[in-house]
Amino acid sequence: MKLNRVIYILILLSASSIFKLSALSFTDFSSTLAEIFEGTIDYNEGDTCFRSFMIPFGGRTESLGDAFTGLCDDISFLRYNAAGSCIQNKTQLALYHNSWIADSKMDTLACTTRYNHLGLGAYLSAFYVPFTEYNIYGDRVAGNYYSESTFAANISYNFLAGYTFKGFALGATVKAAWRNIPNFTDNDTNEVISWSGFSQSALGLAADFGLMLQFNIFKYYASREPNFKIGLTAQNMGIALTGAGSSSGLSPEALPSYFALGLSYKVTKPITISLDYKQPVNLLDISTFRIPYISAGLEVAFTESASFIAGFQLKGAHPRISSGLEFEFSKIIFNFNYTLDLTSSINPLNKFSLSVRLPFGDNGRAEKTKQIDKLYSMGLEYYSQQKWDEAIAVWKKILELDKRYDPAIIGITSAQYQIDMLRMIQESLRLDN
Repeated sequence: MKLNRVIYILILLSASSIFKLSALSFTDFSSTLAEIFEGTIDYNEGDTCFRSFMIPFGGRTESLGDAFTGLCDDISFLRYNAAGSCIQNKTQLALYHNSWIADSKMDTLACTTRYNHLGLGAYLSAFYVPFTEYNIYGDRVAGNYYSESTFAANISYNFLAGYTFKGFALGATVKAAWRNIPNFTDNDTNEVISWSGFSQSALGLAADFGLMLQFNIFKYYASREPNFKIGLTAQNMGIALTGAGSSSGLSPEALPSYFALGLSYKVTKPITISLDYKQPVNLLDISTFRIPYISAGLEVAFTESASFIAGFQLKGAHPRISSGLEFEFSKIIFNFNYTLDLTSSINPLNKFSLSVRLPFGDNGRAEKTKQIDKLYSMGLEYYSQQKWDEAIAVWKKILELDKRYDPAIIGITSAQYQIDMLRMIQESLRLDN
C-alpha cells in the first residue's frame, strides 16, 4: 500500500515537472520568435477602435490562418470578402464561438442564401470581455461586460457567369456596430453613476466591398468547380463616433480598415492552398504607415466528410500557427480549431474556436444542372445521328434554362454549320444536273 502511494507521488511529481518544462520551453520559444520578428512590429497598431472587426468568426477560417479572401467557399466569406454570397453552393446557417485571448470571447450567428447569380447574407456578432471595477482600497465595486456588437447585411452578384468563364462577382456588406462601455462608480460613494459609460461608448458604421474571379488553370482533374480564385477587397471602410452625451460632443475614431488580395488554388480535389496579403490603412490619417499582414492556409480532405486544416499568419510581430479538424456528421458540419501565437498560453490552453454549419438546399440549382446535362446528352445523340435540326431544338431548350451554357452554344453553331454545308452540297448537285 505504501509502495503504491510512493509510485503515485512520483507520477504526480513527474507530471508537474513535464508541465513546467513545457511552459518553460514555450517561453523560450516565444522569446526566440519575438527576436526574429522584432522588425515587423507595428507601433501604430493601437490607433484604431472596434478591433473585433479583425477577429475571425472562428472555425475553418481561423484554421487556415485567415487566408480566406480568395477562397470564400463557405459562409465565413461574410468576414473576408463581400462578393462571396453569390458563389455559395447552398443556403447555410452557422453558429460560431471563438475563445480569443484570456477571457475575451466572440459569438456569431450567420446565414446566407443564393438565387441563381444573386447572393444575400447577414450576421450578428457579439464580442465581450468581463469588466470588474475596484475602488482605491482594492474592493470590488462593480462588475459587467465590455462588449462590441455588430450587425451586417450582404448582397452580391456574379456577372457573366457561364460554363467556361465563371464570371466576376461583385458584392458589398454594410455594418453597424455598437461599443458598450459599462457604467463606472463614484470614488467617494462607490455608487454606480448612471450613463457614465455612455460617453465612452461608440457607434461604428462601415462597409466592405469585394470582387471575386474564378477560373481554371493548371487543372489536372475533372470537375465543374473552378480550381483557381482571386479575391480583392476593401474592408471596414467607415468611421466610429464616440462621446455621445459628453460636453465635448461627438469625435471620430478610425476603424481597422484594410485592403486585401487573396488567392486560392485547388491543386487536386483533396488539396487546397490559399494565400492572403492585407494592407491596413488609417482612413483618418492616410499618411500613417502600417505594416501589412500575410497569411497562408492548407486544407487536406481525407474523405468527402473529413478534412485537416493548417495555417500561418504574420501580423505585426505575432506569428500565428493554427490547425483544425472539420468533419460532417448527420449533414451538420463541425470545425474545431486551435491557434498558437505570442499572445497565447499553453498552460492553460486558450485561443480555441469551434463552428457548426448547417447546409440546406440549393434552391433547385442541382436539379437544374441535371436537367441541362440530360438535354445536352440528348442533343449529342441527335447530332451523332445527323439529326441536326432536332439537336438544335434540344440545345435551345438548354439556353432557356441557362443562356450562358457554352457547350450548347457551340453545339448549335456546329449543327447549323452542318445544315448549311449540306444545303450547299445539295444546291451544287442540283445545278450540276
